[in-house]
Amino acid sequence: MKKLILTAFLGLSFCAFSQELKDKPDGRETDKALLIKTDHAELDAKKKAAEEKARLPKPYNPNADAEKDIQNLIVKAKKEKKNIMIQAGGNWCIWCLRFNQFVQTTPELKEIVDKNYEYYHLNFSPDNKNEKVFAKYGNPGDKFGYPVFIVLDQNGKMIHVQNSEVLEEGKGYSLEKTKEFFKQWTPKS
Repeated sequence: MKKLILTAFLGLSFCAFSQELKDKPDGRETDKALLIKTDHAELDAKKKAAEEKARLPKPYNPNADAEKDIQNLIVKAKKEKKNIMIQAGGNWCIWCLRFNQFVQTTPELKEIVDKNYEYYHLNFSPDNKNEKVFAKYGNPGDKFGYPVFIVLDQNGKMIHVQNSEVLEEGKGYSLEKTKEFFKQWTPKS
């Protein structure tokens, strides 16, 4: 009798458990739905980033002779008693384009930059990696990614390399941190 009751109990439990599983979508269906949602969100984010990138000015010139340009900036910086701010990156890099736009459209940043720096956009792209120029400054993009900032004094001596990540805030850059960065490396007269 005990065996019969136990067998009946186990049979009913199994049937109830089986029905419960039928009522719920299996893990694969849930995973599929989650993947589809993730794929759509990812595609939307990529589309928005591509649209933003298309709107932003492209300051990097892959055809420029960076070595010559920087030498010319050193001559100009000496004459004007300014330092040189090199923003290394490329037109492929949304954060590089965002930073350029941020500086160009924020009057107080633009004023600090124009007064104290000769500014240069050093291209890094498949078209022109500027390997000799980057090697001269220790290849900071390999360590920090892009954009990365290389600060030279008016004689062309490297005085600082700045990871841009510390200047970021949300999907852009912090005004206060960026202002402090620019002020910190102005020429010391």
